[in-house]
Amino acid sequence: MQEQIISLTDFKTSASRLLQETRGGTNIILTQNGSASAVVQDYATYRAQQDAFLMLKLIVQGEADTQKNRVTAQGKMFDSLRASLLTQQKKRG
Repeated sequence: MQEQIISLTDFKTSASRLLQETRGGTNIILTQNGSASAVVQDYATYRAQQDAFLMLKLIVQGEADTQKNRVTAQGKMFDSLRASLLTQQKKRG
């Protein structure tokens, strides 16, 4: 992944062109008063990163549950979900 570091002032003057560069996979790090203050990236990359972070969080939670023996057999879990869905369907009509 490529990175480009530019000042916020420079970004403002060339925003349209620089946003096009993010679609090519370049992340733009914006600086203010010489310090990094924000990252600009294309939306697809942002969503992919958010999805990856969510998956990692779920993996960590699953590992913690396993270590604390908070587990349920797969068959039992699916049976419980099916029963819950059937109950909800019956309530709706």
